[in-house]
Amino acid sequence: MEKTDRDAATGPAHIVAGEASAPRSFRYYDFVMAAFVAILLLSNVIGAAKLSYVTLPGGTQWVFGAGVLFFPVSYIIGDVLTEVYGYARARRVIWTGFAALLFMAFMAWVVVALPPAQGWPNQPAYEAVFGNSWRIVLASITAFWVGEFANSFVMARMKVWMEGRALWMRTIGSTIVGQGFDSLIFYPLAFWGITGWSNEQIAMAVVSQWFIKVAWEALLTPATYAVIGFLKRREGVDLYDRETDFSPFAVGKKG
Repeated sequence: MEKTDRDAATGPAHIVAGEASAPRSFRYYDFVMAAFVAILLLSNVIGAAKLSYVTLPGGTQWVFGAGVLFFPVSYIIGDVLTEVYGYARARRVIWTGFAALLFMAFMAWVVVALPPAQGWPNQPAYEAVFGNSWRIVLASITAFWVGEFANSFVMARMKVWMEGRALWMRTIGSTIVGQGFDSLIFYPLAFWGITGWSNEQIAMAVVSQWFIKVAWEALLTPATYAVIGFLKRREGVDLYDRETDFSPFAVGKKG
């Protein structure tokens, strides 16, 4: 169950999460969940199909997927969820995002497969944007699932281990692990053996995307601090996962 370590009147209550936690109502939890799912879906719809580039010193163009600009925000929100509401509630949000990704992928397949009306000229463009191959869809969903759970697990364990100190170290450390798994799974699973993708290009994509995502986390650390501080004060809670079941499949448990 959830046990309060100190009185909330002196600040956010320190809560120890256990397996039989009583239901607790939070004012902002649903909004954070909605933001997480919205950014997750938008990063796959808007960013996944667009390649862009920056020009490096010397004139070399460095190509990157546009989704990298805001997909890491979902990891930041994942850090906020775990830090404020605990691993168990973050786990429910991750599964919600996973289900939303599956539904989006299925509906994209259905809509692309529908025969276009006679004279409608945009079917090729529609297929180019929304008609991802089964490999890319599988890679994206698998990488998300593994990466997000790794991120949340590391965040929760480091909080207990460090007694709540050095939030910046926990957010960046968990992102290094979570985004590392994400990039390491997605690119080989999606593009290994496909014409136009050499082993060197896949390795470069893994490392570069990993670096950019972690850099985003570090850059947005002040914003992460502000959001976490606001939520802890308004919710009156500071949860520690000392007795939590960390299985990704224990979705029925509160802590």
